[in-house]
Amino acid sequence: KTGEDPMISTVKKTSPLAWVPTVYFAMGLPFVVLNMVSAVMFKDLGISDTRIAFWTSLIMWPWTIKFLWSPFLEFYRTKKFWVVATQFLSGVLFGLAALSLHLPSFFAVTVALFAVVAFSGATHDIATDGVYITELSKDQQARFIGWQGAFYNIAKVFAMGGLVYLAGALKERVGIVEAWMIVMALCGALLFLLGIYHLRMLPSGGEATAHAGSVGEALRETGAIFRGFFRKRYIGIYIAFIVFYRFAEGLVIKIVPLFLNAPLDNQGLGLTEQQIGLYYGTFGVIAFVVGSILGGYFIAWLKLRRALFSLITIFNIPFVVYALLAWFQPASPLLICGGIVFEYFSYGFGFVGLTLFIMQQVAPGPHKMAHYAFGSSLANLGVMLPGMASGWLCDQVGYHRFFLWALMATIPIFLIAWRIPFAHPDTEEGAAQAVEKELTDE
Repeated sequence: KTGEDPMISTVKKTSPLAWVPTVYFAMGLPFVVLNMVSAVMFKDLGISDTRIAFWTSLIMWPWTIKFLWSPFLEFYRTKKFWVVATQFLSGVLFGLAALSLHLPSFFAVTVALFAVVAFSGATHDIATDGVYITELSKDQQARFIGWQGAFYNIAKVFAMGGLVYLAGALKERVGIVEAWMIVMALCGALLFLLGIYHLRMLPSGGEATAHAGSVGEALRETGAIFRGFFRKRYIGIYIAFIVFYRFAEGLVIKIVPLFLNAPLDNQGLGLTEQQIGLYYGTFGVIAFVVGSILGGYFIAWLKLRRALFSLITIFNIPFVVYALLAWFQPASPLLICGGIVFEYFSYGFGFVGLTLFIMQQVAPGPHKMAHYAFGSSLANLGVMLPGMASGWLCDQVGYHRFFLWALMATIPIFLIAWRIPFAHPDTEEGAAQAVEKELTDE
């Protein structure tokens, strides 16, 4: 067909397994490299902890505020265009970052390049979720939601395990700077190759759903997209549901590693850094991947409405485990590792419920991509707010009582979920019946 957008996939019925794992791996890689790997790299290159902490935190802001420009992606080309374009762009930028490490002012140049990678990566996230929501049926969304989360986290293991290990192995042979140049170049090449792969295999995600002929019209349309989100049916209770789903997690996420490492006489478990790294980085990640995939198939089998309360229960059970660990302070490494593995499995299994709820109950409408970005930003807010207060609370009450407070923080989500209404059917058959009913009523 003449004039066809070259970014539109020529493969219309490709199995989701041909692109869901790879595109979500590509989503996770830049985030982890900027958030964690870059800190290790700058430390190796002689940058102070203060500068590392400040700048590597600052450049992560695009992932928090990505909802601000998500409506603008609805105006131009396809969602696939944005996914592939940002993969190419991030790949090139990582390559430039590799070349910049030999410069006298490498830190400033590299941070500037990473800042652009952050905006590119956050834009990639918006568009990737847009493709997923648009191209997959409700049943497929449920079935593959676990693969999505699993490969996003495999990217974390690849980056913090594989890339950092490679840098360490190369340092003795080629030098520190050259080792990190190779790692950054490898990261860029991998993203570029994934862009080439997705140019062929990724579905289009549909054409632009908003149109504007001028700047003023674009701003008005963007405002309409924002207003449309807050006019959705049940949006008030949905916002509360999203915020409180991970509220207890946000409370404990910064405290658990400190609790594991704290001495026994300070109400901790006295684990070494090596033990924590092994339990989390190996066994925990495996448990998370298995839990995520099984959680997706569990929802596909039972459907979201019937599965939701069970998912929330499984998601929150680990907080009971940590309360017991804090109270009894067991000395058995096997018991402690088992608790961490159970936490990660439960987290992976239960987290998919929130992701799918935002996709199927909050995002539906003419602007799915932008509204899903709004919902995921609210989910991040639900982690950030309690996380800001968690250190203060723990200092006030100690680890024993802190994890009891974390258990109490799970109460709101159970109360909300008990009777939460569904604005949209969670199956294709239900959606068809809803359309038929609307036509009959008319």
